[in-house]
Amino acid sequence: MSHSVAVVTDSTAYLPSAQAAAARVAVVPVQVVVGGETSDETNVSSGTIAAALREWRPISTSRPSPTAFVETYERLALEGADEIVSVHLSGAMSATVESAELAAKEVSIPVRVVDSRSIGMGLGFPVLAAAQAAASGADGARVEQIARDRCASASVLFYVDTLEYLRRGGRIGKAAALVGSALSVKPLLHLVDGNVTPLEKVRTTAKAMARLEELALVRVGEGAADVAVQHLANPERAHALAARIQESAGGAVAVTVGEVGAVVGAHVGPGMIAVAVCPR
Repeated sequence: MSHSVAVVTDSTAYLPSAQAAAARVAVVPVQVVVGGETSDETNVSSGTIAAALREWRPISTSRPSPTAFVETYERLALEGADEIVSVHLSGAMSATVESAELAAKEVSIPVRVVDSRSIGMGLGFPVLAAAQAAASGADGARVEQIARDRCASASVLFYVDTLEYLRRGGRIGKAAALVGSALSVKPLLHLVDGNVTPLEKVRTTAKAMARLEELALVRVGEGAADVAVQHLANPERAHALAARIQESAGGAVAVTVGEVGAVVGAHVGPGMIAVAVCPR
């Protein structure tokens, strides 16, 4: 009798719905509150968030409830899953992992919960790798280990037009030291052990994009890697950066482009550009 492992993530992986469905990944939405109205992140457009941020309307986010996870896990069990690997955004940024862990104690099949210590496609690529392993027949322990290994190898670098949104959302961590910088300075940040941390400061947006390209290529290295450029309300710059990375890598990597959703957008603000690199 074959053993079936299901893979679950949350909406901050920003996997296109068709891609998640094709990979048989179940997605539990994180909650976003815009002007006092709570919605699933998947029901709030990036454009709505960008407009609200520009108007300084109050936006906050909250974890999915443990009940939402229980419902998803039990549905997967009814559909034939013998085990679940549930991979989520950094526990340093959200209590989503905590909700998943609470739910795991309440369901009828084993659930392995993984804190990715990442977000966006730094989470999405490991989830897809885990789903591929599950589809090939790997057991839960192996699927979990693949997810953990890919999460550990992933890098997320990003540029923001202003640190104000990160400061207001309380997600800036050690990057708070940059808030007092001159307005002409453009910060580059990255994730270190799941926290937003300053990386470098450059003088112009053009130099920031060039530096993101250089840093991404260093992280790609000589082997195969999955690369994504993600943005909020900045598609032209995102596509241009993706094309440059693709060209510079000499076709060794495939670079995808996508827009982040409400949860990340609420904390980084319009204009954000991120590069996620996940060596295979």
